Amino acid sequence: MADNKMDTVSLFGIRVSKMNMRETVEYLQRVVEKRIPHQVITINPIMIMAALQDPGYMAVMREADLVVPDGAGVVWAAKHVGTPVAERVAGFDLMQELCSVGQTRGWKVYLLGAAPEIVRETARRLRERFPGLVLSGYRDGYFSAEQDEEVLADIRRAEPDLLFVARSAAGQEPWIHRYRRQLNVPVMMGVGGSFDVIAGKSRRAPLWMQNMRLEWLFRLLQEPWRYKRMMALPKFVLTVVRHKKDVQKWY
Repeated sequence: MADNKMDTVSLFGIRVSKMNMRETVEYLQRVVEKRIPHQVITINPIMIMAALQDPGYMAVMREADLVVPDGAGVVWAAKHVGTPVAERVAGFDLMQELCSVGQTRGWKVYLLGAAPEIVRETARRLRERFPGLVLSGYRDGYFSAEQDEEVLADIRRAEPDLLFVARSAAGQEPWIHRYRRQLNVPVMMGVGGSFDVIAGKSRRAPLWMQNMRLEWLFRLLQEPWRYKRMMALPKFVLTVVRHKKDVQKWY
């Protein structure tokens, strides 16, 4: 169950955390210690626009236990409506921070998603970087709905403290939401293309581009085929501006 006392800003009915990175990590550390299952969503404008078009996806966003402002556009939107968040909490960085804390406490992590060679290399590199972290299991993301029970059983056997799911945004959040009670993992978080970055298949934007909120442009230059998805960004800005008075009252 989500922490009702958490300081959040409502964006179209989605409760986005106002905590900074340090506070977010400390919050999730308590979640692990108390064994409280939490679905963590690292939200960006593309996800919000998708949710506005899909009631089922919107329900997933609204029912998450913790939603952090991954995209720079979400940080801008919160400020624009007069309730700013502390800072951007990037999903990739949050994953790294949790692994860093986890290695000092012997936490167990399970990796789910990406291609077989990518998830294997991700596991190898995480072991190398965080030797105190326990890699209790991993599996690629190429499985059908008929194999869900098999995947769930393997995760439950591994008893992880952290479950990182690297599938498409349309697939990972709904999948976690559907099975979160059966999984019963303290931290269940979709991490998108993070495994590709960790494994060295793709690169993250340079720090100067991140600071200038141009990470979206770097990804577009790396993967031009994403341009149709990126069209959601200006639509998001227009939607927030147009409904500025109602963004926090949206139901």
